Amino acid sequence: MRTIKLLIEYDGTNYLGWQVQAKGSTIQGAIEEKLKQITGESIRLIGSGRTDSGAHAFGQVAHFRIESRMNASSIQKALNSLLPQDIVIQKAEEVKDDFHARKKAKSKIYQYRILNRDFRSAIGRGYVWHISQKLDLKAMRQATRHLIGEHDFSSFRSVGTPTKTAVRKIIRAEWKRSADGLLRFEIEATGFLKQMVRAIVGTLVEIGKGKINPEEFRRILESKDRKQAGSTAPAHGLFLKEVKY
Repeated sequence: MRTIKLLIEYDGTNYLGWQVQAKGSTIQGAIEEKLKQITGESIRLIGSGRTDSGAHAFGQVAHFRIESRMNASSIQKALNSLLPQDIVIQKAEEVKDDFHARKKAKSKIYQYRILNRDFRSAIGRGYVWHISQKLDLKAMRQATRHLIGEHDFSSFRSVGTPTKTAVRKIIRAEWKRSADGLLRFEIEATGFLKQMVRAIVGTLVEIGKGKINPEEFRRILESKDRKQAGSTAPAHGLFLKEVKY
């Protein structure tokens, strides 16, 4: 048996997220289907983590085990010839058998994009959250500082999601603004809870709108109560940017 590692880019608009579901199209399911077609083997693809329905990825990482002697480069070319245009295998390589896309990951970087200007975008509308009201970026940055470090993020998780612990360590979190009104929020952590980034962004936007005081953000975080935080930002502005090993 050999272990193959994939670096995957995808537009999640037409998918119910990464993980295979009982019904509906998923990224994992689409790639597994083509791998079986290529190798004749029933393959289980293991990703670095789930992404939400409608969210995207620049750098999702996954691995699988096969008996076939087909080289990694040929697998990449074959997959890219068969997969729909909204899924691309950027890289395929054979790795050591102890590699595990999820367990070996040291950190992940997510990016969320907000278009903060009077008018929406026609071409990029599927990849940004358009907010016409001018946001107070200074206040949002002030609140964002409270995220750094190890905290219980129960206030920013999907309600009813079973996990052993809601404690996660945030390594970096920052906002950048472009001249065209595009805001990019990047957050790097050792791990994320379901919808955690979107809940954080939704709350920070309410701070940007003046509905919540920046210093109140710390209290919301410490409350461990999802009801205290803001709404969940739309999935289509979210990207899994990179997985570090």
